[in-house]
Order: sequence, then structure tokens, then C-alpha cells
Amino acid sequence: MKLQLSTSGRAAPGAWLIRPDRDWRHKTGWRIALVMLVLTAALALPVVLALALNPWIVRDSPPDGGTAVVQLAALILALLVILTLPLLAYRYLVRPLFHLRHWAQRVRGGNLAARIPTPQRGEFDELARDVNGLTERLERLTRDMREEVRTQTERLEQKSRSLQILYEVASSINTSRDLDELLARFLARTQETLGAAAATARLVTPDGQMRLVANIGFRRDERQCRHLLPLGRCLCGQVASDGGMEVQEGVRDCGRIEGGEYDDSLSMMAVSLQHQGRTLGVYSLFFEQPPGELSEDMRGLLTSIGQHLGMAIEKSRLDEQARRGEVMEERARMSHELHDSLAQTLASLRFRVGALNESLPADSPDQVRREADSLWRSLDQANQELRELIRHFRAPPVSHHGLDVDIDPLIARFREETGVNTFVQKDWDGRRMPESMETEVLRIVQEALCNAGKHAEPRNVRVLLRSDSAHRVVVMIEDDGRGADLGSCTAGEGEHIGFNVMQRRAERIGADLRIESEPGEGTRVSLSVPYPEDRAVSFIPRGQGDDETRIADR
Repeated sequence: MKLQLSTSGRAAPGAWLIRPDRDWRHKTGWRIALVMLVLTAALALPVVLALALNPWIVRDSPPDGGTAVVQLAALILALLVILTLPLLAYRYLVRPLFHLRHWAQRVRGGNLAARIPTPQRGEFDELARDVNGLTERLERLTRDMREEVRTQTERLEQKSRSLQILYEVASSINTSRDLDELLARFLARTQETLGAAAATARLVTPDGQMRLVANIGFRRDERQCRHLLPLGRCLCGQVASDGGMEVQEGVRDCGRIEGGEYDDSLSMMAVSLQHQGRTLGVYSLFFEQPPGELSEDMRGLLTSIGQHLGMAIEKSRLDEQARRGEVMEERARMSHELHDSLAQTLASLRFRVGALNESLPADSPDQVRREADSLWRSLDQANQELRELIRHFRAPPVSHHGLDVDIDPLIARFREETGVNTFVQKDWDGRRMPESMETEVLRIVQEALCNAGKHAEPRNVRVLLRSDSAHRVVVMIEDDGRGADLGSCTAGEGEHIGFNVMQRRAERIGADLRIESEPGEGTRVSLSVPYPEDRAVSFIPRGQGDDETRIADR
């Protein structure tokens, strides 16, 4: 049948009809009428027959023997029909209606598993089958609807968590002062959101290495997660080199490259940290179960997190450049002021004292000449120290590429200015120190080298830089110069002022500074600095301990 739409735009009366099910059979009117006629005849025939053959009613005469038997049989048949009809009505009408009402009450109470008992035959057999089929379809639709609602709810919750993470990343870019802390915090949030067992974050260093910034779930005492890894040798290195995102089942290669042991049942996912097409680092997530095929939404979330964190890394670099520019400008201003004021005054006093010393009469007392010479030497030393201070202010600030990298320009400058044989030994795993601590260590090294070049007159200087297993940074500068008697020196004497300056710098960072020197035996300066470990979150399986994830500086 072809349905037509009305010209008014509204559907025709039959347009909303649904084609009946293929098992549905239309009941014609004559069949129902025939069934009712047969039931009526079965009920009326015995009664009519009994009345027709009863002479007491028709002719008011007593019946003969044969007629009485027929009448008795007709009455018995009528009684049987009358007694049978209620039973049939209960079986084929009342009981099915009772089951139908009970089914309706259960369905209305929310039990969609309710079914109507199916009779063996009759019209209620087909009705029960139709009602049960309707209930099954309703139950299936409800189950599908609940599954769809659950799926959409989980998707909305996932999107909400994703948006919250992205919002926190974006809002923290302008507020976080420590890039490593920012990366560690959001690595923990990402690990919690995706249900990963462990996670790491690494930044690409200028020398082509990947430096560990954050570690969640791996313990350093198990020789997992080396601090430095080369690019291109593992999945993280490939992602850091090529960009994008990769998934790998099994982490045996990680243990082989890092020299430790990993649970090969883990699967990992590596995502690059990018900004304007440049890969700045990589973060990796480790799962106890394979993550499976990632949806487009999940891939978009992971990529967006990587891009936002890449933006934070680039902003931190630009902020560091701006801060260094401000420091250089302030140091240049101070050096100019010292040069134009105090340096000129000292130079003038030194010249006048020299002229005064030359103008003394030949018969002047020796004490006067000694005092004049001492005054001239003190002014000359003060002038040299001031010039050294001005040169120190004009020196570029620390680049903070790492202590092992930033110490090289100091040693190169010392070689160039003094010509002393300088030997450098490094046993360093590439750890990054906090900027303030690294600056103090470099200034102590600079002061030790300056003292060796100005006062010790050495032929050889050795510099040792080591990070030991006790989480301490050890720096040692020793020379074979003339040495000094430290026991006879006071804090205010000229060539030993640097020792006191180094001691104050060491106290500011909680370091242990030792200066050993003997006349004719050279000098050794040893610095031991407690190093704060990388931010890490220890992974505790569910049900074993506190549920909170904590980031701590161990």
C-alpha cells in the first residue's frame, strides 16, 4: 500500500501505521461468529430437546418409558454442559486474564523479565505469545537504552575529566614557577585519569639525551628509569625523535636498554610533547593490561595534553631567557656604577698614595715608609678585587643546562686566563639540580679556581664532579700550588676572603664545604651537596594503602 502525504504538510492518517509482523494473522469476522454460534448451539440444544420432548409441558400428559429416558438423558446432558461451561470459562478466560493482570503488575513494578504462561491452544495462546514478544522487545530496548546511557555517561565523564585536565594545564602555565613540578603534577593526573599503573616524563636536552623529569610508579632503587637515555634507541626515544604517539605491548626492550628489569606484562604508550612542530620531550604511560584500540577522542586528549605541556615547556624557556636578560642588565648596571664610582675613587687614592710615597724625604723614618707601602699595597689589592668583582658582574649568568655543562665555560676561562694545566674528571649521570642550588655550586667552583689562579701559583689543577649513590653531588678542586696556613688566617685578610664567601654560599644550600691546605702542599676544596631526588609517586596497588596520589620530593 502506498501512503500519501497531505498537501498541508501533515502526514496522512495512515502514514504513521507500522507494517504488521509477519507472524500476525488477521482474524476474520465469520470465524469468530462461527465459534460463538457453536457454543450457543451446544448450550441451547439440550435444553430445547428436553422441553420439546416433555409431555408434561407440551400436552400435559405423563410420558411413556422411552420418552422419559430420552428426556432424562437430555436433562443430564444439559446439566453437564452447564457444569462444564464455568470450568471452560475459568480455564480459557479467567485464568489467562489473571495471568495478564499479574504480568501487568510486575511490569509496572519494573520487572521487565516477567512473562505470561503460554496456553497450549486457543486465542489466549497467540495473545500470550504477542505480549511476551512485546515484553522481550521492551526489555531489550530498555537494556540497550541503559547501555547507551551508561556509555554516554562514561564518555561525558571522560570528556569532563579531559577538559578539567586541559583547563588545569592551561591555567597553570601562567602560575607555575617550576616546570618539573608542573610536568610531574599533570603526569599524575593523566595517569589517574587513564588508569595507568606507572608513568614517566622526559625532556630532550641540548646534547641529544632524554632527561627524566617525573617518575610515577617506578622505584629508583630497582634500577628502573635511568636519569638519562639516548634518543632513538627505545620507543620513547623514537617518539621524541619523530613525534606523534606510539603503543607497544611489552617493555622488555626498556629493561635491556636501561640495564634494569621490567615486568614484560606491562604495555606502554608514548606521547610526544610538542610546540609549533618541535618535539621538546615525551611522556610515557604503562598499563597492566593492553590499552587496546584508542578512540579518536582519547587520541585527541593525549595529543592535546602533549601540546599544552609543550607550550608550558616553551613558555618556561622564554621566561628563563627573559629572566637571564634582566639579570644581565642588572649586573651590567651594577658593574657600570662600581666602575664609575668606587673603582675611580680607589684608582685615584692608589695614585695619590703612590705619589705621596715618592714625595717622602730620603730621611723619613722607616716606619712611615712601611706604612705608606702597606697602604699602597692595600689599595692596590682592593682595586684588583674590585676589578675582579666588576668582571664577575659582567660575566654571563648561568645557563642552567646542567651542572656538568655549565661548569665547562668556567674551566675554559680559567685555562685561558692563567695557562695552568687543568684536568677535569666527571662521573655524572646528568641530573638536574634546582637553579638556585646549581648557581651557588658554580659560584663556589668559580671562587676556588679564582683563588688558585691568583694566590696559589699552581702548575696543575684538577676538577672532579661526581654524583654518588647516596644522592649527593661531590665537587672537588685541588691544586699543587704553594698552599696556605689556614689556621693563622682571619676572616678579614685579603687572599682568604674567598674562603669565607664560599663557606657562606655552602651554608645557604645546606652543603658541606671542606678546605684543606698546607704551605707548599697545595690546596683542596671539597663540596658535598645533598641532591633532592626527582619528583616521584610510588605506585601502590589498589587496596593496599592510601588511595591518594602524592607527589613528593624525595
